[in-house]
Amino acid sequence: MENDDFILHYQPIVSLATGDLHGFESLIRWVHSTKGIIHPGMFITLAEENGLISPIGEWVLAEACRQASQWRKELGGRASGMSLSVNLSVRQFAQRDLVDRIERILDRSGMPPRLLHLEVTESAVMEDPDHARAILSRLKSLGVLLSLDDFGTGFSSLAYLTRLPLDSLKIDRSFVIRLGQDARTEAVVRAVCDLSRDLGMEVIAEGVETQLQMDALRSFACQYVQGFLVSKPLPPDEAGKLLGAGDEPTPETRRMTRRMPILEVEP
Repeated sequence: MENDDFILHYQPIVSLATGDLHGFESLIRWVHSTKGIIHPGMFITLAEENGLISPIGEWVLAEACRQASQWRKELGGRASGMSLSVNLSVRQFAQRDLVDRIERILDRSGMPPRLLHLEVTESAVMEDPDHARAILSRLKSLGVLLSLDDFGTGFSSLAYLTRLPLDSLKIDRSFVIRLGQDARTEAVVRAVCDLSRDLGMEVIAEGVETQLQMDALRSFACQYVQGFLVSKPLPPDEAGKLLGAGDEPTPETRRMTRRMPILEVEP
């Protein structure tokens, strides 16, 4: 695997209240010479076993920041304030010089720290909560925003949520997929939304695929959603079309976002 073998796609994150585009999550793809585009679930474990996950993760962060800066330069307008989410792997999060590496990437790319959302999994945080708190505090001092990814899949102590400098929680798709089918799951998701608001955090639901799930999340006052019902992950040029569309999308952009019913819904 070489960096030239990878590309990033960008999945839109939209506001449930307004339908406005809030930002993108950057997602890696491996362009295989014979098998075509391969999704991360098929190669991330291999990269972890071969010790490649940290350099790959650093490339993702650098490329995402470079792309965001290019959008701001070329498109202006809405692109100037668009947020971008990037995942940090468990091994990346354990790097002693992680904060320095991220600071250098921000400086080189010109990416405003306030527009970068770094997503850390529950497992990375709970492996050593005290270390996690120290690293997250240092990252926070850079001005970036911090999100706890895959919330609900691990064994987080709720007490740590009050101690960690987090800006948002992401509800894992394994919960979202059961909305409208399981009352207990709905109770958990509703509680997470309430908890996030009480702690001053934003909440994002990922993996939204049906209108039933969307309606349930809206009833819980979930703030942001992403998933195939909203849009599939887009290559950079298509994501750029969304950013450059302005307040009145062009017919081309409207066709491209036809799978985004939330954009048609009144608050």
